[in-house]
Formats: sequence, structure tokens, C-alpha cells
Amino acid sequence: MSSPLNGRLEIAGPERLRFDEVIRRRLRARNDSRQMIADPQAVYFGAVPGEQSLAPLHEAQPGTIRYDDWLAQSAV
Repeated sequence: MSSPLNGRLEIAGPERLRFDEVIRRRLRARNDSRQMIADPQAVYFGAVPGEQSLAPLHEAQPGTIRYDDWLAQSAV
């Protein structure tokens, strides 16, 4: 296998989720009763991220596994 062009390969799932929703779903999948409260002013690696900060670019290669399906597989 060769290196990706331009030194990187960006991938994404088939659905777009907010980061707080990813955490909520993971907690629920693990039967964790902790409540997740989003803070829109929270600092992430020294900066306050915007809605699209952690989203893949338009050239990302889309995957086919939905997040909930991946969680179910990884919990086994």
C-alpha cells in the first residue's frame, strides 16, 4: 500500500453528528447514566471550535457504517 496523496487521507461516516451527540450516544450505548451538557464556549485544544470545525472537508471519502451500528459492534 502506498502513502495517500498529499500526505493524508480524510474519511467520514455517512451521517453528520454534533460532537455532543456523539458523546451522548456513546454514554447511552455503554449504559452510562452520566448526563452530557454541551458548552458552546468550551475550549478545544486552545480554541473555541465552530459547528464545522471537526467536520471532514468536502473531499473526504465517505464510509458506510453508521455511528450507532459501530457502537453496537464495538460494545460486543
